[in-house]
Amino acid sequence: MQTITDIKKMKSFIKEARKKGKTIGFVPTMGYLHSGHLSLVSAAKKSSDVVVVSIFVNPLQFGPKEDLKKYPRDLERDKKLLAPLGIDVIFSPTAEEMFPPDFSCYAEETKLSKGLCGKKRPGHFKGVITVVLKLFQIIKPDIAFFGAKDWQQQSIIRKKVKDFHLDVEINTLPTVREEDEVAMSSRNSYLSKKERKASRILYQTLCFIKEMAENDEKDIKKILKNAKKLLKSEPLFKLEYLEMVDPETLDPKDTADKPLVALIAGFIGKTRLIDNILIR
Repeated sequence: MQTITDIKKMKSFIKEARKKGKTIGFVPTMGYLHSGHLSLVSAAKKSSDVVVVSIFVNPLQFGPKEDLKKYPRDLERDKKLLAPLGIDVIFSPTAEEMFPPDFSCYAEETKLSKGLCGKKRPGHFKGVITVVLKLFQIIKPDIAFFGAKDWQQQSIIRKKVKDFHLDVEINTLPTVREEDEVAMSSRNSYLSKKERKASRILYQTLCFIKEMAENDEKDIKKILKNAKKLLKSEPLFKLEYLEMVDPETLDPKDTADKPLVALIAGFIGKTRLIDNILIR
């Protein structure tokens, strides 16, 4: 396993791998890895000859009042976690390497990114799409691996791949959860013990929604009204949004008569958390 920080060296490595007929698996991350990330790496290892993991805290996807400066970073810790998995490269460029002072080109999606997290975090997905497109151009993966916890993000990336005719397969893997079913997230490290316990309310609410919808309650307004009552039982949680939408188009629905995804976002203290659940 080697660490590459230079874009030219990364592209040269990929070029040599391609000459040997190797397939490239890619896992983009912002570091401070947890078991969810490692599950993506394991999947990449099983289906690719060469595995690249990027560790890059992308400044473009953070708003002016968000947690860019305090976002957890520990490259040496991440290296120790990745070493036993037998990956080939950690690509860990600096912000200056990825976005030099004269950088002025951005990618943007105009439909899927407007609601949910996009509505509350203007510019966020523009930053995500831009950095992922740039990473795809540098690493040129055959398959890229994402987690289902960021459902809107992976949906937007799938649309970008389709619209730009990119030669990369997007593989979305299920959310990995803690023993108490809280979705794994690097931001969980911000939570106090009391806040961490309170964070269980997100998935509990999603499971409540799923149970109602799959037990013949089709009125989505009624489902969400009852779910919000449950959320009020946890005073530490401040709801940002709770919606049930089409899994592909992300359009809100009124009736639970087709497959849906329920998505939730909110704050516990100063920590923003998201989660979702598929409803078959």
